[in-house]
Amino acid sequence: MGRQYFGTDGIRGLTNAGVMTAAIAMKVGQAAGTYFLRGKHRHRVVIGKDTRLSGYMLENALVAGFTSVGMDVVLLGPLPTPAIALLTRELRADVGVMISASHNPYQDNGIKLFGPDGFKLSDDAELAIEAMLSQDLPLAPAAEIGRARRIEDARGRYIHAVKGSLPDDIRLDGLKIVVDCANGAAYQVAPSAIWELGAEVITVGVSPNGTNINDKCGSTSLGLVSETVVASGAHIGIALDGDADRLIVVDERGQTVDGDQLMALIGTQLADQGKLRGGGVVATVMSNLGLERYLQGRGLTLERTKVGDRHVLEKMKADGFNVGGEQSGHMILLDHATTGDGTIAALQVLAALVQSGKSASELLHLFDPVPQLLRNVRFSGGKPLDNARVQAVIAEAEAQLAGKGRLVIRPSGTEPVIRVMAEGDDAGQVESVVGAICDAVQEASA
Repeated sequence: MGRQYFGTDGIRGLTNAGVMTAAIAMKVGQAAGTYFLRGKHRHRVVIGKDTRLSGYMLENALVAGFTSVGMDVVLLGPLPTPAIALLTRELRADVGVMISASHNPYQDNGIKLFGPDGFKLSDDAELAIEAMLSQDLPLAPAAEIGRARRIEDARGRYIHAVKGSLPDDIRLDGLKIVVDCANGAAYQVAPSAIWELGAEVITVGVSPNGTNINDKCGSTSLGLVSETVVASGAHIGIALDGDADRLIVVDERGQTVDGDQLMALIGTQLADQGKLRGGGVVATVMSNLGLERYLQGRGLTLERTKVGDRHVLEKMKADGFNVGGEQSGHMILLDHATTGDGTIAALQVLAALVQSGKSASELLHLFDPVPQLLRNVRFSGGKPLDNARVQAVIAEAEAQLAGKGRLVIRPSGTEPVIRVMAEGDDAGQVESVVGAICDAVQEASA
């Protein structure tokens, strides 16, 4: 069955258009509420959001949907996605909802759903809910319509849980840290958690106005945090995205430390402590070959999945890993959270900085990434990857890179684009093979 609404991470799109309207949000509330009406207890959903203007509209629509089928609603306000996962479990809720389009601009929004265990829904659950969106669902009798309430201590609960991810003897005294919250969901909780652990905190991206989320700030736009670190003489900078499930770090020189380097640090530190499970780290096909070689040199493995943090999580759960993530900054640490949590990952990095006594530039650049190039090539129609000439060019590129690099080619799931990524020890060769494949795809679709 094809998907009309759910993508790789919930439902997402341009607000007031397509799948992201108030009417559809209300229907999602009715469908998800009906799906999770199990047992005879009073049913409950928790709803959080980031700082987008459209969050007000979608929040109210979801409340209408859930209450109309008899489910009580607990509103948490602006909080990171991992906080919603946590509080879904803590409040014994049947389902959790995060209203966010993550790192996208403010015009987009999305709906992410969590089960009562705090994990994102399975494909089967999403498909079942999607099928219900086209059905007339039974509404609750008048006396059984749900109630909605807002709780005021949600931020404090999450901050307490985040700090609990560190041993009691770890303090951040003496560290000057720049925290960039992307004008998003963590604008209150992330700086507070780090300050409460003793650090001097310099904040940027903490003045959301509904339309400035991810705008020239946060983990996808590092100029602001990098400049602030250097100008203030800070020891390190941490940058989150709009819903704070991603983390990118900059060292004291303003140099970027991506998710691959962070996985290398956290994975090897846990291995040294005898706490790493699974014998390695889980990442996607986009993680750099340098990470794989570094881990192999430490006797650890890098298990690769398709792109998307949900695929990483599925592999981690299936095979018993506790560290996984993406080059883009999703960091999943299953000892502490059920989904990516940028703030918890940041605290693990800060703790390592304290314990090592090293500067961030010394500690965080554990391997030299091999040259990597990603290009997107748009095509006009058909299936260019099935073209004989394209397949021949790809085969030739794979032969050239054999033993010296990798090639990853995948169609976009949302637009007519082929993504071509190559990496290897020879930067010129990498650029040559990517260019040849992109040219072949364009010719095949002309």
